[in-house]
Amino acid sequence: MKLHEGKTFNKVNYANKQLVNNEFSNCVFVDCDFTKSNFSSIDFVDCEFESCNFSLTVLKYAGLKDVHFKDCKVVGVDFSACNDFLFSVKFTDCTLDYATFHSKKMKSTVFTNSIIKEVDFSEVDLSQAKFVNCDLTRSIFDRSILDKADFSSAINFDINPERNRLKKAVFSSSGLIGLLAKYNLVVRD
Repeated sequence: MKLHEGKTFNKVNYANKQLVNNEFSNCVFVDCDFTKSNFSSIDFVDCEFESCNFSLTVLKYAGLKDVHFKDCKVVGVDFSACNDFLFSVKFTDCTLDYATFHSKKMKSTVFTNSIIKEVDFSEVDLSQAKFVNCDLTRSIFDRSILDKADFSSAINFDINPERNRLKKAVFSSSGLIGLLAKYNLVVRD
């Protein structure tokens, strides 16, 4: 296993490549292209990705421990295939479309100023998660644990209260329509 510690990687093109036997600790990746890369079984610990492209990146059994994505394009990534041990991610100013987190434990995860379209959060534990200024258009919440999650500034979500746990979850009054969509009601101001 090759350990990379405390390094910064700038404008590296990893597109369509496979990394094997690597671990990255306290590393920063800036403006890198990981399109269709295969990072199976690679560990990232306390790493930061800034302005990177993760379109269709394969993360099977990858370890993501305290990983922060900033201003990244993260499209079609299956995070549910990542190693569950200490899985912890954060997204800021990202485009996070068509990803899946199915069955992950993501307590207290923070999503900020991100577009999160058609993402699968089915059976995910998002207790105390925060969706700050996020667009959740057509994202799926089914049998998810959303206790104390904060959706107060999120938009375009559709969450069925009968199919998800929502104890003490926070919503703005204008966002309540996202909890009523299944009833096909007309709500006027």
